[in-house]
Amino acid sequence: MSHGSGLIRTTCSSGGAPGPGQPSEGLLDRVYPRTQGALLKVAQMVTLLIAFICVRSSSSWIDYGTYSFFEVVTICDLIMILVFYLVHLFRFYRVLTCISWPLSELLHYVIGTLLLLIASIVAASKSYNQSGLVAGAIFGFLASFLCLASLWLSYKITCITQSTDASA
Repeated sequence: MSHGSGLIRTTCSSGGAPGPGQPSEGLLDRVYPRTQGALLKVAQMVTLLIAFICVRSSSSWIDYGTYSFFEVVTICDLIMILVFYLVHLFRFYRVLTCISWPLSELLHYVIGTLLLLIASIVAASKSYNQSGLVAGAIFGFLASFLCLASLWLSYKITCITQSTDASA
């Protein structure tokens, strides 16, 4: 039984591309802040900021390494989401064509969401019923869910099997 080689194709729907009747000139994309992707990015940034503040404001940490890891992951994820938001808002993807922005954002969401989920699980297990740490872990889980939702709604991955036919 012969299996054909597989082809994986990814497509991105960022919502930032101008459609008919929308102006394509100018530095600022005025339509992007109202798109689904932009609103999800703003919600992710807000929940990550709240998670960071909750953990940072806790007066006594039981396990310093756990919460410093959580802080680093939340701030790095927040900064990267802000960078991608600004790239779409100011249309930097048109100027910096040497970077594959959809692939960069896809990799960021996959790796960042996985790290955020791990950090939230570890933070929740080591919180010892301290309210600030529990709240930070809950907002970390919420941010993980929002990142997964953004990943699910923005990218479509299709696998196409190509047959290797001798008559072709």
